[in-house]
Amino acid sequence: MDPQELRSRLHGVIAFPVTPFKRDLTLNLEGLRSNLERLLEYPICAVIAPGGTGEMYSLTPAEHLQVVQTTLEVSGGRVPVLTAVGFNQQLAVEMANQSAAAGIDGILAFPPYYPNADDEGMRKYYSAIAAATPLGMLIYARDWTNFGPSMVEQLAGIPNLVAWKDGIGDIRRYQMIINRVGERLHWIGGAGDDLAPAYYGLGIRTYTSSLANIAPKLSLEIHNTASRNDTEPLNHLMSEYVVPHYTFRARRKGYEVSVVKAMMDLVGLAGGPVRPPLVNVTNDEVGELKQLLETWGPVL
Repeated sequence: MDPQELRSRLHGVIAFPVTPFKRDLTLNLEGLRSNLERLLEYPICAVIAPGGTGEMYSLTPAEHLQVVQTTLEVSGGRVPVLTAVGFNQQLAVEMANQSAAAGIDGILAFPPYYPNADDEGMRKYYSAIAAATPLGMLIYARDWTNFGPSMVEQLAGIPNLVAWKDGIGDIRRYQMIINRVGERLHWIGGAGDDLAPAYYGLGIRTYTSSLANIAPKLSLEIHNTASRNDTEPLNHLMSEYVVPHYTFRARRKGYEVSVVKAMMDLVGLAGGPVRPPLVNVTNDEVGELKQLLETWGPVL
């Protein structure tokens, strides 16, 4: 897909499917296929496979490619499919190349392994990933890559960089970045469904949703109500569903994936366990999540 065509398609909800594992922590590709078939019944605008919610960092390059290939097969061109790459420059380039050969539509560049890199090194890192394929690239600012407006403006000069996905959640800084860089990049809210109201208050109309794994109907309703600035129903969605979910996720590190997978299992989808160093929810917590889901009927 041409980079500018990809950019034009990124309006609405971008889903981050989990990577289901079997009990022995091997890939559950049939479960992934079933999850995707259900997800793609809804009008999401793109899929990231695998991304952070898809435990990209836990996968080998060969497993990463299997997830990409399976997602492309199920999608059948219905929506753009992007993949996340990272770790280090060489691995990111290798993963981008093999995904491009498989037919992926775009690349989402994660931060590198080193958290204290100089800006010059970071520019070279992202430029190398972008140059590896002719595909459109998105940068995912998360963890230690909390760039300011000047650095983002420099990175916006990468020819096939089309979008910026914020995973920091610093709305004031994101507002300054958008004001500095403007229309050169497409802006995406990416720190969580719970921040959608704040992102959309900045004029953003695209966000990435992990909740789409469980309730794509809910994710789309968040997008629709926030796009209309329809405050009362949006606040209801936040208070009734989103905030309780994110409060549960905040209990332990890594629960942003573990809780999603556990809830998917409870609604009949393929979640499965997480790979260490992430930890699974406890048996008692599964019972709590079951009670939480009893109120989710209207959005499932």
